[in-house]
Amino acid sequence: MENFKRYAVYYAPAPGPFADVCASWLGWDAFEGQEIPHPQLDGLPLPVSEITATPRKYGFHGTLKPPFRLTGTVEELRSDLETFAATHAPVVLDGLALTRIGSFLALTPTGDLSALETLAGEVVATLDKHRAQPPETELARRRASGLSERQEALLTQWGYPYVMEEFKFHLTLSGKLAGDEAEAVKAALLPVLAPLLPDPFVIENLCLFGEAEDGRFHLLHRYTLSG
Repeated sequence: MENFKRYAVYYAPAPGPFADVCASWLGWDAFEGQEIPHPQLDGLPLPVSEITATPRKYGFHGTLKPPFRLTGTVEELRSDLETFAATHAPVVLDGLALTRIGSFLALTPTGDLSALETLAGEVVATLDKHRAQPPETELARRRASGLSERQEALLTQWGYPYVMEEFKFHLTLSGKLAGDEAEAVKAALLPVLAPLLPDPFVIENLCLFGEAEDGRFHLLHRYTLSG
C-alpha cells in the first residue's frame, strides 16, 4: 500500500458480469492489476485499444475524491476512510445510462442525484487533510483547459476544479471521439452493456485506489457504507 504515487477514492462495481465486461472494454482490471483482452465488437469506427487508451490506466470507476498525493501515511488514510464508510449509508439511484459527455462516452446515473452529490462532497472534505498540495505543473495543466472563476476557487481549495457543486459523477468508457465516432461506438456498445446495467444502481462501498509508478491504478480495498 505504500508503493503508490497517488491515491483516490472511487466507486467500482462489485465483482461480476458488469465489472468484468467494463474492465475488458478498457483492457485493464484494476482489482487483479493486469491487462486483459478487449472484446470483439462489430461496428466500431476505431480499434477498442484506441477508443479506450485515455481511461484505461484508471480502471473502470466513478471518481468520488480525485487522485492526490499523501501528506501522512496510508494507514492514517485507511483508518479515516474506514470510519467515514461506517458512518455513511449506501446511495441508491435509479440506474445508469450510456451518455455522450462532450467528446467522450460514459455511464451516468439517473434519478435524484442529491444523495450522491452530498456523499462525494463529504468524501472530498473529510479526507482532505490527507491531500498534499499538488505541484504547480499539475495546477497549470488544470488551468490550461480554461476554468471558470468558481472552478479556479475549487482548484485552489481542494486541488481539483470539478468537485462540490461542479461535481458530475460518471464512469468513463472512452477518450475523445469525433461526433460520428462517438455515436458509432455508442450504438455498438449499448447492446452489450444494456442487459448488465444495474437497476437500481447502488453505491454500497468506497474503493481506495492507488496509482503505481507506471501510472496504472489498482483497487486496493473496499470499505462498506454501513451507516
